[in-house]
Amino acid sequence: MTRQRKIHFVASHVGEAQTTLAKLQRQYGQAELELADVIVALGGDGFMLRTLHRFLPAGLPVYGMKIGDVGFLMNRFREDELLERLNEADVVELNPLCMIAVTEAGNETTALAINEVALLRQLNQAAHIRILVNGKEKVDDLVCDGVLVATAAGSTAYNLSAHGPILPLGTDALALTPISPFRPRRWHGAVLPSSVRIRFEVLDHYKRPVSATADAEEIRNVVSVDVFEERSVTLKLMFDPDHSLEQRILDEQFL
Repeated sequence: MTRQRKIHFVASHVGEAQTTLAKLQRQYGQAELELADVIVALGGDGFMLRTLHRFLPAGLPVYGMKIGDVGFLMNRFREDELLERLNEADVVELNPLCMIAVTEAGNETTALAINEVALLRQLNQAAHIRILVNGKEKVDDLVCDGVLVATAAGSTAYNLSAHGPILPLGTDALALTPISPFRPRRWHGAVLPSSVRIRFEVLDHYKRPVSATADAEEIRNVVSVDVFEERSVTLKLMFDPDHSLEQRILDEQFL
């Protein structure tokens, strides 16, 4: 017997997602968020990340279906048998990164990142960044376009484009990856335990300003950024058994 689910549908405003949203709402109904037991998101990876951030307080699992260009975090789209798919789906639990950024003006901002926290130069001059891990200096002056910290789920995104390592789910590790490093020339980053606290200090920040982003949230003119895994927050993503996130992350290493 198929278990009935109270579904709250959300959709991207791009392409055919809104048309599909209306069809699925007519077919399966639309539960109010406070009464729902699952969120179904229609779109691509960017929309999935926004959905996870937006509905974090609800604590509901999110099942994504791809309607868009990029859908690494999404399941294949199919209108029929949605209830069966939801009942059979595997749940992946993820802990996001917490970023604490301090600006030149002394303002402090805290934000969560599901994929990565990245520091990027704002002008044409390379950034100079000191890196500390658990309070100990590891790189005294990284001359670069930027540097990022990625979760396992985010290791196949920006991190992979910056030639960082792919991290299988469940490894309890983070990828620390430089972006276009100039000095030290032979440093290619590090794989760190997820329990560490990483601190970035921007050197010569008046002349060489740097911004920090936690997924899509950007803070400009930062002087220091602390990053650590926020284990008090858990995100739940649902995947079809034959389309698991763990398997796709593993497969990316052979492409």
